Amino acid sequence: MHRDKYVFAQLVSFLDRNKFNYIVRKNQGDKYVKHFTCWNQLLALIFGQLSNRESLRDLVIALEAHHSKCYHLGMGKNVSRSTLARANQDRSYLIFEEYAYYLISQAREKRMTGIFNLEGSVYAFDSTTIDLCLSVFWWAKFRKRKGGIKVHTLYDLETQIPTFFHITEAAVHDSKAMKEIPYEPDSYYIFDRAYNNFKMLYKIHQIEAFFVIRSKKNLKYKAIKWKRRLPKDVRSDVTIKLVGFYPKQYYPEPLRLVRYWDEEQDREFTFLTNATQISALQVAELYKNRWQVELFFKWLKQHLKIKKFWGTSENAVRIQIYAAVSTYCLVAMVQNDMKLDRSTYEILQILSISLTDKTNLRDLFTKTKFQYDKERNSLNGQNLFNF
Repeated sequence: MHRDKYVFAQLVSFLDRNKFNYIVRKNQGDKYVKHFTCWNQLLALIFGQLSNRESLRDLVIALEAHHSKCYHLGMGKNVSRSTLARANQDRSYLIFEEYAYYLISQAREKRMTGIFNLEGSVYAFDSTTIDLCLSVFWWAKFRKRKGGIKVHTLYDLETQIPTFFHITEAAVHDSKAMKEIPYEPDSYYIFDRAYNNFKMLYKIHQIEAFFVIRSKKNLKYKAIKWKRRLPKDVRSDVTIKLVGFYPKQYYPEPLRLVRYWDEEQDREFTFLTNATQISALQVAELYKNRWQVELFFKWLKQHLKIKKFWGTSENAVRIQIYAAVSTYCLVAMVQNDMKLDRSTYEILQILSISLTDKTNLRDLFTKTKFQYDKERNSLNGQNLFNF
């Protein structure tokens, strides 16, 4: 990288602009556009995410303060508030969605590992609710006087990269999003007990994929076969058949029920799975790792902007969420390619105050000294990209 390039411009070099231009042409995103293109818009949004801007006005003021650098930062001649607001409102979010998924595939490929030593990938599926003001975000009706959206996320536990997003109104039940998941044969899908939808679980079984789900307390079943000589903390490992009127129709084949005692939490967990080839302890370990998706939601809300939005339309909200995902993947790729021995929290903090500096990226991360602080080693600043 050249010494006279801005830090932000060096980061942008990790993005595939040709792929983005192809997506824009396919969706006619730059039709009738003279100056502020979709690429300029994406970079402005990523700049806002990395610099931790609170609002659209805040973002535009920050860009205006560096108006002489905007061209070299990749955002065109100038960025006005009305231009950026109109672009977020009118340009299709599908452009940014498709590019976010492309970056996800790139980041996953770079970070491919085999932590669980299983043949397929291991995913956790869950959702997070983002509260919105109903009088402003009128389309996101949740309750009588409250608005909100849900971001349903499929999270790859081995690469620690989210692989699929489904955005709905907050009133939509979690289990209804299960039908949108792009299932893969031989992969493992981990759910909390809100996803006890036996019709969808049977579809997972039919495509020869596997699931681990926490059972509800009122589950009705008939035990068929018990396993003997159980390992420590496994209280039972039973083959069962569902006996409820609808459950036995939705899932007519046998299931495996595992009862596990967690000494740390001093409580018992009951899991249902169709995976008979793994041990009961592996079933419990897979479910225990489901908590990573909760940590991902916490990290995303604390360090990127998906709680305060820079536009009020549904299109603008979706664009900002996919811009945040693109930023997340960009940081993951930079950390992987440069083999940085730093937490994601540290990388974001350094970048947030250095985007318009002319410092080599390698020097920026190797010469900056961080003293020990509590957040670096807590869940708030968890090292999402280090194992």
